[in-house]
Amino acid sequence: MRRDRHISPIASLAAALSLSGCLLGPNYSRQPVETPATYRFAATEVADTANSEWWKQFQDPVLNELISTALANNKDVKIAAARIDQFMGQFVTTRSALFPQISAGATAARQRASQAGPQPLVGFGPVFNDFEVSVSAAWEIDLFGRNRRLTESARANLLSSMEGRRATILSLVASVASSYLNLRSLDKQLEIARATTQSRAESVHVFTLRFEGGEVSQMELAQSQSEYEASLATIPQLETQIAQQEDALSVLLGDNPGPILRGRPLGELETPVIPAGLPSDLLERRPDLLQAEQDLIAANALIGAARALYFPQISLTGLLGTESGQFSKLFTGPSRIWSFAGQVAQPIFTAGNISGQVRTAEAQQQAALLSYQKAIQVAFQEVDDALIASQKLHEQLEVQGRQITALSTYSRLARARYEGGYTSYIEVLDAERSLFNAQLAQTQTQAAVLVSFVTLYKAMGGGWVVAADKLTTQQTAGASGAAHPPAEAAKPGQPAPQAIQ
Repeated sequence: MRRDRHISPIASLAAALSLSGCLLGPNYSRQPVETPATYRFAATEVADTANSEWWKQFQDPVLNELISTALANNKDVKIAAARIDQFMGQFVTTRSALFPQISAGATAARQRASQAGPQPLVGFGPVFNDFEVSVSAAWEIDLFGRNRRLTESARANLLSSMEGRRATILSLVASVASSYLNLRSLDKQLEIARATTQSRAESVHVFTLRFEGGEVSQMELAQSQSEYEASLATIPQLETQIAQQEDALSVLLGDNPGPILRGRPLGELETPVIPAGLPSDLLERRPDLLQAEQDLIAANALIGAARALYFPQISLTGLLGTESGQFSKLFTGPSRIWSFAGQVAQPIFTAGNISGQVRTAEAQQQAALLSYQKAIQVAFQEVDDALIASQKLHEQLEVQGRQITALSTYSRLARARYEGGYTSYIEVLDAERSLFNAQLAQTQTQAAVLVSFVTLYKAMGGGWVVAADKLTTQQTAGASGAAHPPAEAAKPGQPAPQAIQ
């Protein structure tokens, strides 16, 4: 028993460290996720393109350049990168508690003590100097794993921020592509509206001459003028939408609002293929799911950190240095000072403080788990929705093509019947109005078909996000200049410039 009293501090520390492997709280393990064998609206023809830069399938170099510019300059991506730095700092700060904290200090003081005080100095005058140089160390022994659990949580938060940045990149690429496709759709609609307005303006001119010659009634002239004004009114509406779409796309590019260069017309863009993949692939493909899982890991680790508060906190402190009233004697043997101390703090009564923290951590973990499960379900839904939209929009586009063919015939025959005196001008107006609306609707559907592929690639994720991530660090020379041409080069409704070769 007497030998036990003389165990050295080093031996005691080694014994404590041998127990430091104790970790409280649950260790994270991915829960089984119920995934369907196939998607509900699985496509019959797919290609292994989930890991490629899919936007290049549109065969539009301008779109490729816009996406490269956005990846290099978009503010949301830069904000996400800054958040990674923030969480990296938090991780390093949290992890530092696992190691001894060592500091050095030096003081030099000159002071006067009271000679009339209750304890007058012996051997010193009222005025004396004090010099001290020391090195101190403090270390909290993580016996029950609290700091390790906090470090685990901080590491998961860091990884979550990295996945969050990739999720931002995924959304950015999809937004730029969708915005560009919608812009080309509006351009084509404006072209149709201007062509229709020009045709109707010629009809109004002819009807005015006929009215003056007494060949047509004023009602027929008014009907022709009404249709002309109706198509004319759509032009400023479309021009407004085009300008607003350009402004929104400019912000995505990380630039001020301005005109956007055009590439290939909407009808000349290639249709991408449907990427191959199984529902279970989403768990590793989509950065938002990986981010939700890291959030769950972080919340899970906090349970152990909270439970560790029930147990003692053991800390060691030490100091080594010299102190002297004369600087010349500061580094002599008699001036040496040192101290070594150990402290144990055990909570006894906290009025529910610790149990409240444990309960909060457990509730946060459950919320994170449910959020992760919900995110998986939403991911399955988004892929299914995109697949069915792609299929049905193709069918809708084919039907609209046949409708336009029929309406073109209807319009031609109605005008021939009117010129022959077999029908009223109302039939001609109905045919032309229906054809105009059908052409606008077909253009919108053409864009919707292409956007559905953008949505599908976004929903399925894939290795292309990593490829896009690499582009964010490459500042493309002259990217802004390529994205924003002189205003006259991008006037809405004018013939689009040729694609960059």
